[in-house]
Amino acid sequence: MSGENDLIKLYSGRILALAAEMPHTKRLDAPDATVKKRSPLCGSTVTVDVVLEDGRIADFAQDVKACALGQAAASVVGSNVIGRSLADIHAARDALKVMLKEDGPTPPAPFDELEVLRPARDYKNRHASIMLALDATAEAMEQAAQASCA
Repeated sequence: MSGENDLIKLYSGRILALAAEMPHTKRLDAPDATVKKRSPLCGSTVTVDVVLEDGRIADFAQDVKACALGQAAASVVGSNVIGRSLADIHAARDALKVMLKEDGPTPPAPFDELEVLRPARDYKNRHASIMLALDATAEAMEQAAQASCA
């Protein structure tokens, strides 16, 4: 099978559906923090707004300009991020990284739908785009927490 056919298989119907169903795409008027992350390899960008209450995400928005894989990852994140702590986001981010790089276990619930991206492990040039939503969310939460302590 050629590399092109493998890449076509990678973009499964579920990945494309997730990309099309992305939640929380309207920016927040008064976020506690906003972070924009960019993948230098492919140019994908994700901008995340968060509002925290008691260390958990109370409101969330994302502006995603990425390939279908990055959009699918952002869709799963956006669908499950409300009510999550920084520890939850770190656990999901770290597990996703291990899943992609080392074929490790699926990220923990409620982010276990990221499993759909497991076939992308063979496409290292796509990993950064897939990681953007969780990376940006974690950084935004860290900034918001620091700002509330200042």
